[in-house]
Amino acid sequence: MKETIFAAALLAWYKKNARDLPWRNTQNPYYIWLSEVMLQQTRVVQGLPYFLRFVEAYPTVTDMAAAAERDILRLWQGLGYYSRARNMHATAQYIAYELGGNFPNNYKQLIGLKGVGSYTAAAIASFAFGEKVAVLDGNVYRVLARYWGIDTDIASPKAGKEFGALAAQCLPDTQTDLYNQAIMEFGALQCTPAAPQCIFCPLNDTCIAFATGQQSVLPIKIKKTKVKNRFLHYVVLEQNGELLLRERRGKGIWQGLYEFLCVESENEFWEVEDILQNPTVKPYLENTDSVQIIDVQDFKHALTHQILQVRFVRVRVSGDTILPQDDFAFYTPAQVADLPKPILIANYLEKIQP
Repeated sequence: MKETIFAAALLAWYKKNARDLPWRNTQNPYYIWLSEVMLQQTRVVQGLPYFLRFVEAYPTVTDMAAAAERDILRLWQGLGYYSRARNMHATAQYIAYELGGNFPNNYKQLIGLKGVGSYTAAAIASFAFGEKVAVLDGNVYRVLARYWGIDTDIASPKAGKEFGALAAQCLPDTQTDLYNQAIMEFGALQCTPAAPQCIFCPLNDTCIAFATGQQSVLPIKIKKTKVKNRFLHYVVLEQNGELLLRERRGKGIWQGLYEFLCVESENEFWEVEDILQNPTVKPYLENTDSVQIIDVQDFKHALTHQILQVRFVRVRVSGDTILPQDDFAFYTPAQVADLPKPILIANYLEKIQP
C-alpha cells in the first residue's frame, strides 16, 4: 500500500536526519505546547533561543501563570505576532489555576484552550500523549501535495478536510508521534518550498510532482493577501535624559507594548515641522522652555499584511514638560530597556544609544 511505503520511508529518513531540538527530547506537554506556540509562523532558528529563555525564566506552567503580562511580552519581544504571547499567558493561567497545572491530555480538550488551533492541539496530543492524530501544518501540506500530486488550492475552504483526511490515512499504526515529527521535518529540510532536494529524496521514485516536474507548482496557493503601506511618525521626546512613552491600549498587534508619540499619514512621510505642529504632538511641546531637534531617521518594517514606513523624530526639550492628561510618562533609560516594545522601536533605541 502506497501510504505504508510513504510512512516507512519518512520514518527511516527522520532517524538519520532529525535535528536535535530540546522539545523533541521530552513528553512534557508544557515544553511541547510552548515550542509549538513559538514556532507558529516562526523558523526554528529564530524560535529556539526564545524557547530556551522562556524555559529558564518559567520552568513550569505555574511559573508562567504567576508572571506579569508585561514581563511575558518583554521576553517575547522580537518574535512578533504578540497575540500569541498574550494568549499563551492566559492559557497558562487557566491551566495553572483552573486545571491544577495539568494539561488536557487529548485533542478534543486541547483544542478548547485559548490560542490553540487544530494543528497545535494535534501536535501536543501526539507528541506529549501519544494520541493517534495527524498534524497538518505548512510543511505537511507541501509534502502531501507534491507526493500525491494534489492540485487543490491549500488556501481554499475544502483543503483542510481533503488534506486532513489524507494525512490521517498515512498515519502508521505505531510510532505515530515520530511519523508526525518526520513529515514536518521532511518538509522543513528536504521537501523545501524552494529548491527541494529531489535528487537525494527517498521518495522520488513514487513522487508525482517529481515525475511530472511540478515541484515549483505544488502546493497551489491562489489566495493573495494585499499588502498595505502605512506611514508612521514617532516623536521621540527626550527630557532630562528620560524618554516619553505609553502603553498601547485596546485591541491590536501591539497591545500591551510601549511606544512613543505617534501620528500616521496616508501615503507619504510628513516634513518634520508638520509632524511637530500636528494636533496630537503639539500639546507636548507647548509648555517647555526650548525644543531642539536632535535627529531624524527613517526605518522600514515588514509585517505579514503591512509594510510600515517609519520616521523617528528625536526631540530634546528643556524644563519640566507639563503633560496633557493621558497615559504618557517619562522613563529612564534603564526603565525603557525593561519595557516590552515593538521590535522596530527596540531596534531604533539600540541604534541611537551612545
